[in-house]
Amino acid sequence: MGIPVLILGESGSGKSRSLKNFQPDEIGILNVAGKPLPFRTSLKTFDVNKTARKKGADRYSLIKAVLIAGKVKTVAIDDSQFLMAFDSFDKAKETGYGKFTDMAVNFERLIEFVINDLPDDMIVYFLHHTEYVSSDSGKVKAKTLGKMLDSQLTVEGLFSIVIYCTTTENRHVFITQSQGISTAKTPEDMLPLEMENDLKAVDTAIREYYNLTAKGTSENNENN
Repeated sequence: MGIPVLILGESGSGKSRSLKNFQPDEIGILNVAGKPLPFRTSLKTFDVNKTARKKGADRYSLIKAVLIAGKVKTVAIDDSQFLMAFDSFDKAKETGYGKFTDMAVNFERLIEFVINDLPDDMIVYFLHHTEYVSSDSGKVKAKTLGKMLDSQLTVEGLFSIVIYCTTTENRHVFITQSQGISTAKTPEDMLPLEMENDLKAVDTAIREYYNLTAKGTSENNENN
């Protein structure tokens, strides 16, 4: 059972920046929109949209194929909301409400695939933009394609770990619990309430919390 993790934040909040402390052999980056990383790095990215168009392939199927190949134990999908956005553009000329259900199902099944079809020690980070729950609430949630899609899919409900990425006093930080402003949530005692914007540190904490070994099983399970 793989572990999906949702990293939420508005544009410029530091979602992609949080990848900078990984080494090239530690993470695979699936770049949905083809944008460059916002820091100097030797990290390589896989251009999902460009490759899908070149091969005439479905983006979701392409991502699943890369994930199942399992060359690294940590993967980031940057930015995952563009999967829904591009899906919407592809279906723009279709009529009827069924296409909205299809878009929700496509995204939900990707998360379900991570949970059900990947090894126990594989973590997939969904770097995702936010939007306000309502115009006057001040609370943010994962960005979707509007109320129609929200009625079909509550994105955060599919994740046990949701981290909110923001800036404060010229610092990029992670918020790991809601505090009434976001949909952030993490298991008890896994992470501090606020921490440096460092996805490598988060990855290490998750693996320690669940006692993951290189074989994708817990030491507790191995000893039983």
